[in-house]
Amino acid sequence: MQASTEQLRWMYETMVEIREYEETMVKVYMEGKLPPAIQKGLAFDIGSGPVPGEMHLAAGQEPVAVGVCAHLRQDDTVVGAHRPHHFAIAKGVPLKPMTAEMFGKATGLGRGKGGHMHLFDPEHKFSCSGIVGASMPPACGAALAAKKRGTDAVAIAFFGEGATNQGAFHESMNLAALWRLPVIFVCEDNAYAISVEKSESTSVAWNSDRAAAYGMPGILVKDNDAVEVFKAAGQAVARARAGLGPTLIEVKTDRYLGHFQGDPETYRPKGETDALRKNDPIPHLAQQLRALGALDDDQDAALRQAVHQRVQEAYDFARNSPYPEAEDALLHVFA
Repeated sequence: MQASTEQLRWMYETMVEIREYEETMVKVYMEGKLPPAIQKGLAFDIGSGPVPGEMHLAAGQEPVAVGVCAHLRQDDTVVGAHRPHHFAIAKGVPLKPMTAEMFGKATGLGRGKGGHMHLFDPEHKFSCSGIVGASMPPACGAALAAKKRGTDAVAIAFFGEGATNQGAFHESMNLAALWRLPVIFVCEDNAYAISVEKSESTSVAWNSDRAAAYGMPGILVKDNDAVEVFKAAGQAVARARAGLGPTLIEVKTDRYLGHFQGDPETYRPKGETDALRKNDPIPHLAQQLRALGALDDDQDAALRQAVHQRVQEAYDFARNSPYPEAEDALLHVFA
């Protein structure tokens, strides 16, 4: 399946937006955490600053999100993992309430109660969870619901390669194949499960090979390339919409930042990140668009300026939004 020029432009702009969003969060998140925290005798004050708590960013992994979500409709479901912003942005979750949620503000998607690992947007059928492997069972549930309603909607479960060693992965794969559910399992293989290398935790070289054990296709995308992901996802989504059941896709992608912000990354070989950045997928896609005559310097500059403004407006909105009232802690909870 070949991407149209319009789809290529959408993927490029969305990748630029994701990168801008994540790189802005790198700076915002560290406010109030360093260096004043060090001066107080603390190594890292995770509760300080405008965005408290952990923060997992996806710079470098943009092709996985856009290559898959380019095929999706509003009624399709996406369930992400603890590193969720690129999936949310690619699925169309509005930046302002998403950012406000990370700031713990009342205008957030969850009124500031969930934070960055628990983003829920029913309108755009997006959710995520901080629990490793937790994206797969809910995606199967959404796929089952679509099947019982007689629609051709699909569900996507995004997860990291570390999650393939969780029971939820194997149980979900088995159930999806048995019931021929319209679900696509997408594994982001960034080589590290937190700080553990894949070779030290997983018995197979490629998780896509595991699909055969459950009677479903397994597709491996070895390059961190949005167009290649688009092609693989196109096959899987078409298959699911036709009622032919699930597919497992594994994408070899690159994580430019630490597992979390503040991660010292002592487990990575020296110079590894710099080497990965030399194959940045965003300039690569820009070159493809330029070769097609679909992008020039002026268009690129205008696109990036528009993206910068959207992202800045989202962060400004979050900063200026009110915090919830203390009594709101008792609202929207199960009794």
